Amino acid sequence: MTAHSKNREELLKELSTDPDRGLTNEQAEALLAKHGPNHLREKKKKTNLQRFLDQFRDVMILILLAAAAVSFVIACYEGVPGEFFEPILILVIVVINAIMGVLQESKAEKALDALKNMSAPHARVIRGGEEKVIDAGILVPGDLIRLEAGDFVPADARLLRAVSLKSEESALTGESVPAEKDADTEVPEKAAIGDRTNMVFSGCSITYGTALAVVTATGMDTEMGKIANLLEGEEDSATPLQKKLAQLGKYLGIIALAACAVIFLVGLANGIPVLDIFMTSVSLAVSAIPEGLPAIVTIVLSIGVQRMVRKNAIIRRLPAVETLGSASVICSDKTGTLTQNRMTLTKVYTDGQATPEEISANPSAEAQKLLQLATLCCDGSVVFDGDREQHIGDPTETAIVLAAHRCGMPKDALNRESPRLAELPFDSDRKLMTTVNRVNGHTLVITKGAFDMLAPRCIAGNVETARAVCEAMSADALRVLAVAYKEIDAVPEQPTSETLESGLTFLGLVGMIDPPRPEAAAAVATCRKAGIKPIMITGDHVVTASAIARQLGILTDSDRAVTGPELDAMTDSELDREVEHIAVYARVSPENKIRIVRAWQRKGQIVSMTGDGVNDAPALKAADIGCAMGITGTDVAKGAADMTLTDDNFATIVDAVREGRGIYANIRKVVGFLLGTNIGEVLTVFTAMMLWHKSPLLSMQLLWINLVTDGLPAVALGMEAVEPDIMEKKPKPKDEGIFAHGLGLRVLLQGVMFAALTLIGFRVGLSVTGELAGGQTLAFLILSLSQLVQAYNMRSNHSLFRIGPFGNRKLNQACLISVLLVAAVLFTPLNTAFGLIVLPGKLYLLGLGLSLVPLVVMELSKLFGLVRHEEA
Repeated sequence: MTAHSKNREELLKELSTDPDRGLTNEQAEALLAKHGPNHLREKKKKTNLQRFLDQFRDVMILILLAAAAVSFVIACYEGVPGEFFEPILILVIVVINAIMGVLQESKAEKALDALKNMSAPHARVIRGGEEKVIDAGILVPGDLIRLEAGDFVPADARLLRAVSLKSEESALTGESVPAEKDADTEVPEKAAIGDRTNMVFSGCSITYGTALAVVTATGMDTEMGKIANLLEGEEDSATPLQKKLAQLGKYLGIIALAACAVIFLVGLANGIPVLDIFMTSVSLAVSAIPEGLPAIVTIVLSIGVQRMVRKNAIIRRLPAVETLGSASVICSDKTGTLTQNRMTLTKVYTDGQATPEEISANPSAEAQKLLQLATLCCDGSVVFDGDREQHIGDPTETAIVLAAHRCGMPKDALNRESPRLAELPFDSDRKLMTTVNRVNGHTLVITKGAFDMLAPRCIAGNVETARAVCEAMSADALRVLAVAYKEIDAVPEQPTSETLESGLTFLGLVGMIDPPRPEAAAAVATCRKAGIKPIMITGDHVVTASAIARQLGILTDSDRAVTGPELDAMTDSELDREVEHIAVYARVSPENKIRIVRAWQRKGQIVSMTGDGVNDAPALKAADIGCAMGITGTDVAKGAADMTLTDDNFATIVDAVREGRGIYANIRKVVGFLLGTNIGEVLTVFTAMMLWHKSPLLSMQLLWINLVTDGLPAVALGMEAVEPDIMEKKPKPKDEGIFAHGLGLRVLLQGVMFAALTLIGFRVGLSVTGELAGGQTLAFLILSLSQLVQAYNMRSNHSLFRIGPFGNRKLNQACLISVLLVAAVLFTPLNTAFGLIVLPGKLYLLGLGLSLVPLVVMELSKLFGLVRHEEA
């Protein structure tokens, strides 16, 4: 018999589990060693050898290797020992390049693995009689787990108790409608997965209700594990930017190959040896085509994402980093994001009182009764560990539970004295929660929730006076919940809202304050300076929301606040007209959030939306950047989002936008640097061959320049710190190309500058030494060093001396290594192998001077506005 067909007592005995206390820690450790971690098998990772071999799949590298092979065959045929050096050197350079590629790939993979581990799901488990939140990866068969709406099911489990439970199982069954669950159903052994209504399955999600279940299978033993081969990791897909750059690389490749073909033909026509001109042409093609550009962009993105993790933002999808730089509207929840999410119950109002009562350790008898019943109608709990409090569940509920605890009414004791008999879980449509408890021998229905929703259901109590008190408390920025009750004879067989949540007696109000986060006001001010409109979206009362929004600077005199019903009454065209003037949305439903997102998107804006509930998932998907809450967020919301905030903080979203802008700016710098230098190489050789029918650089020299002055400085440039004024600019338009603001023209002009400097050096060196090798040596020196100087120029559109010329330590280290490698082939016996000679001292000084020309040119361009910092 299987888990779904056994009776509960038999199954619990087989799993050696106590139905109230769960497994002991010792049992759990032994079972974890036996069954292994609760993970599906991952796609097998490539070995370093496979990664190394993958580096040779690039067409240009294969062409270069073919050229080396041709060179080697000719050297063997001619029998000249010195001719072997060139093909050997090409192989060495290609191997070094491949090793660097493997190291970079490994670094990027480790960064992304770290992110996966940080976003691993958790589970609420009962072990040794204590409820705790643990990593779902250490769940074992026999563990007792609690589930509620919004949770991902962490393992296959048999239901022990369930209240109105529904589970979304389309990943397993293909059924789009959530399946209703019943812990008491008897299921035949051969029942299909979709008919096992007393089970929940790993990888599915809870859409409604609550449950207690016992884990029956983990990892590859789950139903999801049995089809794991169909679910193994998604193929890594390139970001839109990477695709554009790869396409650009192809276009540049065609141009470079055409230029090389012309160079080859001109060289042949002018008597240059076939092998020499062939190797020069091939080397130039390989050097000129930025085939490593998409890979370097991946590294820059992954390094940037790691930096964002340190600032409490976990990016789930790399394309989100690009979109972050364009964010122009941030729609944020209020509770816990703009506020501290430390709800503290400060006031209570009981029916018949004249004014609310400040809560204290010795409340009135009426207030004590209100706190008692409100606590019984709470799922949240507070666990004490010495002085440390761990709040589990909804913050408003834990505030009530904590207040009752401090007034001498611990929740556990209340639950023992007044056991729960039935319940209707909270949902965002009713905005109510109801429990049925046995209190002092009476069967009481206790309902708590939003006053506006509860008041019409009350037939006793002074509701109108309470309404005025509720509005006054809300005006003081208190979050107010109403509590009502009624006595019934027996619990209905099928409890419904209609039967339980009607004919109630109004009991009172509880008011909680959730103060704004200290950093939130500064973050809002940063948004406005950056051209980003901050918007508050909340389920709270409009008066409460407006008070907090004004305090933070979100709601100004030119803005207005609307409620969910007012929003529902608007047509899409009316919303489009008004949306730019609405800063606060109160009492909204998850469906309202989607309308808000789409209204802004129709205005051409890039929208970031926060969410935490299962019903927020559609809005998170609809937004350009979905931000899930890492602390209060459900697993479903996290799965739908592009980004998870590990601290649920609005300021973190603003920091993430800042980092996103910085990463995009750094990618622009890297692209500008690599393309500018590569264009310079092509123009140098092409122009020299056209004018003088001589190659200013040999194939080995070109490859060495490409190896030592491109890769290392480019990656280091991508690690440039975010510029201080980056949040003083307007958001980047969604369709803006990477070459906007004149970058494309500057890249071309910089390539012309490199070519001009190198050609001047070539002619002077040729003239002074009387040798072709002399001209090539000076050209090699100037092209190598000027490219390193240009790496510093690309750090900022501001003057290098304003930001500090050596502020990027990684770039300093990369350029120092590059200078040492260039010096190694200039001033050691290696120079002979590279076709270089020793120059007169004055030519080295000239070369150094010409190498610094890009610094002077770029500084003057920045000074006179030819290189513009994007407008604020």
